[in-house]
Amino acid sequence: MKQPPATHVTTPATQGVDGTAAGQDPQGTTPAHVPPADLRAALTAELGGAARAWLDQALDEAAAHPGGHGPISVWELRLAEAGRRCGPAHADAARVLVLHAARADTDALTRVYFQGTADERRAVLYALPHLVPGPDALPLVEDALRTNDTRLVAAALGPYAARHLDPHQWRHAVLKCLFTGVPVDRVADLDRRAGGDAELARMLADYAAERTAAGRPVPEDLHRVLALTEPAHSSHGTAGPHGKES
Repeated sequence: MKQPPATHVTTPATQGVDGTAAGQDPQGTTPAHVPPADLRAALTAELGGAARAWLDQALDEAAAHPGGHGPISVWELRLAEAGRRCGPAHADAARVLVLHAARADTDALTRVYFQGTADERRAVLYALPHLVPGPDALPLVEDALRTNDTRLVAAALGPYAARHLDPHQWRHAVLKCLFTGVPVDRVADLDRRAGGDAELARMLADYAAERTAAGRPVPEDLHRVLALTEPAHSSHGTAGPHGKES
């Protein structure tokens, strides 16, 4: 895979700091979509000397002491330091690399997610497609989708959710994006999963009708997703192993 350009490791953490609207990154540019080897190469190229040295040490420590050691692992402490050491723009990528180096399993990811800050939770969500092959970590995605934190919602809808959310949950996640203003560009594999989905089309039409009746504008993203649900788009395949049923 061609190494991603530098902007590919600038994640929504930057937006939370500088005031830009959450979820602006287009699909495919977050740490969830970039293979760890490419992510490390891109991040290393962007960091200054001190930050680069810290990252190398943190990854070496995580690789040498993976899993859990006592109440808290040394690599978990590095997750907390990442923003200060690498800067907010690169913290998500650094945390994902630490989790990957530590070979964090579902239990470790769950502990970090529920004990960590919102930034650490977001990094866990980004790391899921790199670390968890099956649906075991879906409760973390489901928890994030129940929040009103748009950065968590956006991070939850990466490749892991695209592979493992069942159709009913996935449709409601798309609606959650429309409710909260998360751009649907953040929904991984949107074209394939929405293609020919008549039930999603019905839900979108109902939501548009409710907005119109209340004199409120219909989000532009709704029209985009609705167009994807037309039968002509179904040639991209079904929603996956779960089918289209609710």
